[in-house]
This record gives sequence, structure tokens and C-alpha cells, in this order.
Amino acid sequence: MADQPTKQKLWGGRFTGKTDPLMHAFNQSLKYDQRMHAADIRGSIAYAKALRRVGLLTEEEEVKMTQGLDAVGREWATGQFRPAPDDEDIHTANERRLSELIGPLGGKLHTGRSRNDQVATDMRLWLLGEVDDIQSSLKGLVRIMVERADKERDILLPGYTHLQRGQPIRWSHFLLSHAFSFRNDLERLHQLIPRISVLPLGSGALAGNPFSIDREFLAKELGFASLAENSMWGVGDRDFIVEFLMWSSLTMIHMSRLAEDLIIYSTAEFGFVTLSDAYSTGSSMMPQKKNPDSLELLRGKSGRIFGDMAGFMMTLKGLPSTYNKDLQEDKEPLFDTVDNISASLKITEGVIATMEVHGEKMEQALTMDVLATDLADYLVRKGVPFRETHHVSGRAVALAEARKCQLNELSVEDYKGLHERFSDDVVEIFNFEASVERRSSIGGPSRKTLDRQIAVLRAALGQK
Repeated sequence: MADQPTKQKLWGGRFTGKTDPLMHAFNQSLKYDQRMHAADIRGSIAYAKALRRVGLLTEEEEVKMTQGLDAVGREWATGQFRPAPDDEDIHTANERRLSELIGPLGGKLHTGRSRNDQVATDMRLWLLGEVDDIQSSLKGLVRIMVERADKERDILLPGYTHLQRGQPIRWSHFLLSHAFSFRNDLERLHQLIPRISVLPLGSGALAGNPFSIDREFLAKELGFASLAENSMWGVGDRDFIVEFLMWSSLTMIHMSRLAEDLIIYSTAEFGFVTLSDAYSTGSSMMPQKKNPDSLELLRGKSGRIFGDMAGFMMTLKGLPSTYNKDLQEDKEPLFDTVDNISASLKITEGVIATMEVHGEKMEQALTMDVLATDLADYLVRKGVPFRETHHVSGRAVALAEARKCQLNELSVEDYKGLHERFSDDVVEIFNFEASVERRSSIGGPSRKTLDRQIAVLRAALGQK
């Protein structure tokens, strides 16, 4: 007796042989794409409405189908849904269960629809929902950084280049330097949303829908900003995933760089900040240790998310047009990235909100050599070319090093010996607060310019 067609498979009519069990497991994606169950049901309900509008379902059939889909959705939401062995993916599982609940009518749902346009629609719908949450978390991070910067602007510390002390800055200026990177991430994510919000449904397998489905109705029903104007592009495009992975990689790099700064600042050698116990761990051997594991994991996960992006781009680069099964490999890197960047943003916000800042340790790290540029600027204001004043200031630093003293411990006569334009008021240079306040051009660390930076960031968050 000949084998019967594999009816449980959406593609089974053409096949009579059984699928190798290993191939079935290799091909199956339900174990991870089931997280799109709500998006799949939402898309199917909209598609059922579109089928009724062109006369392929009666009003009674549409109501019955919608009720059935709602019932399937409730099973997923309550943990009662039971996958069957032949459920390849979330689309197969939902349609199989729908047919169990409403009978042969369930088979009409796939009329004119392919899993190719269905999965592309599900992924866009699902990602749009996740992006809303990510945007909210990113705003929360920027907001807490701005709030701390506003409250802690009196604290001064050395600013570093090459991890060497450079010039005095405000702690607030440091925090806001990272906040502006996240502001740009927020802007880039907002710019990405319209390219995610493009409806593929109605594109069929590749050549469009033969039943005059109203795709503009579908786009409005599902909340998409636009629709795929070319059906082949609609089923094969995954640029929106690549862009999101790129965006996530860059945002994670910004978190990683902030984490690296705070890891350094939290060491005993610096002692500028202490992380809350809630975001630290200890050592299994050394009782005295308090490790900044939250920050180290943020730094490590940046590499993981970059790997998700690079790996998927390598999958994508050699594919021919429209849908190929390789595109099933889009989900795990996307899901992994969404999970990790969502958690990372919340962890970073928690770290910033709860860490203790040691202003006195920061100010103790300020030594007079960080005012060497101010010394050069003093002579510039006396009419001496900067290239000459830079050299003179360097000679002052060398003299102080030779005498094993600070720049402010050199006498006025010492300075007059270095250049004739030095006068008694040179002693006024050796004031860290005054140095910071002199840098009052837009972008600087003075109180006035901090007010502007805070206002710009609050405007980006939609605050006054």
C-alpha cells in the first residue's frame, strides 16, 4: 500500500514519503518562534477580515474563525497550548489548532497566503512591539543619567585621555558625555521604526495575491506605516533585522564603553564610585572582593550581540532572491539580541541609579599638572602665540618635576624666569573650579554649558 500524503504539513500534498526524524528536528523552528504566537494570531485575524471583504469568507465564517483564533491565543497566554509532533513552526501550530477547534473551515485561512509573507509579517509585528519596550528602557537610562548630572554638578575630577589625567572636568560632564551617545541611539532607533513598519502580508509566496486582497486595509488593520510595494522584496527582505542588529551592536558598544569607565573608576586604585551590592558579586576564594560583574557582563554581551549581527549578515549575503530556508536563521540572533539588549539597558539604568559617587576621592585625584593647559592659556591672553606658550608651560612642568613639587609651588619669580609675560596674577590660574568655569563655550563643562546640555537631553526625552 502506497504511503499517503503528509497532510499535517502545510506543504505535504506533493510528498508521500515520511520525513527523516532528524530532518524534522533540523527543520523545526517552533521551539523558538513560538514567542511570536500573538503576532501570528493578530496577523491571521486581520487576514480573515480581508478574506471576508473579497467574498472568500462569509460573515459567519469570519466570526467563527476569529473566535477560534482568539481561543488559540488564550491557550498560548495561559500555557495551555499543546504543540503536536508535526508542528514545524508557529504558523503550522496555530493553524493546526484552529482546525481542531473549528473544523475544516480552518483550512480557508491560508487562502492566497504563504508562510513566506506570513513569517515576514509576524517578525515585523513582533519586533515593533519589542522596539517600544526598548525605546522606553533607553529613555529611562538617559533620564537617570541626566538626573544625576543635574544633582552632582559640584563634583570635580580629572578628565582623561589615553587613561592619563588631562584637564579638570565636572562629574556631570562625564555622565552627560555618555548620555549623548545614548541620545543618538534613541534618535537612530526612531529613524529605524518606519523601515520595520512595512507590511509584507498579501505578497504570497513571491508573486503576490491572486484574490485582490486589500493590502492597504491590512496595513491599517495591523498598524503598519506602509506596505511592501514589491512582493518579491516583501517576502525576501530582512534588512530591517540587519539594521536592528546593527543598531543594537552600536548601542551595546556605548554601554560597554560606559561600563569600562565605571569598572576602572570602581577599582581601589581610583575609588571614584562604589557599585551597589545589588549589581555586584563576590569571589569564591577571596572574601574581600566586590566584583563589578554587572558591568563586566555588559562589556561581554556587546561582543555577543555584535556576533549575532555578523553571523546573520554572513547568512544573508549569498542568498538568491525572495525566500530561502536560510532565512529561518534570522530568528535566533534577533531574539537573542532583543533579550540581551533589553536586559542590558535595564541593568545599566540600575547601576547608574544606585552607585555611590565619592566626590572627595575624585577631587583628591586632581593635581596641579592638569592645569598646565590653563598656564599656557594665561600667556595666550597676554598676547603670546599658543605654540610658544605650550612650550613654556611644558618647561614649567619639567621644572616642577625636577623639584618634586606641584606647579602652584613654583614661585612667581620662577615663572617670570620662564617668560617675561608672567606676572603676580599667575597664582590665580591654580584653581580647579575656575579652570572648569573658564570653559564656557557650548559643549564645555562649566555650569552654564551643563544647563544647556541637560536641557537638550530633556528635550530629546520629551521633557521640559
